Amino acid sequence: MTDKIEIVCFESEAFYKLLENVLLRFKPVENKLHDKWISGTEAMRMLRIKSKTTLQKLRDEGKIRFSQPEKKIVLYDTESINAYLEDFVYEPFELAAPQKKRA
Repeated sequence: MTDKIEIVCFESEAFYKLLENVLLRFKPVENKLHDKWISGTEAMRMLRIKSKTTLQKLRDEGKIRFSQPEKKIVLYDTESINAYLEDFVYEPFELAAPQKKRA
């Protein structure tokens, strides 16, 4: 093992072409993170639940949207899951400024 440092030089056009190719390889991963319709397993992960029964209950009560393209395929809408979670957000409150005493 040698402690040599190797310096590689690129023309700017070649560098940007290489960078573009690298970014294209990461595109599919990025698109996967933003799927509109996700599986039950992914929906449970987003909701931080472990029970399929709880997921079914949310679906039955109309709290989250779903699509059933085939009998055994149920997909969940990520936007509705995010909206459901937003319904339970508690905003931090600010401490009230001390009021002046009246003389």
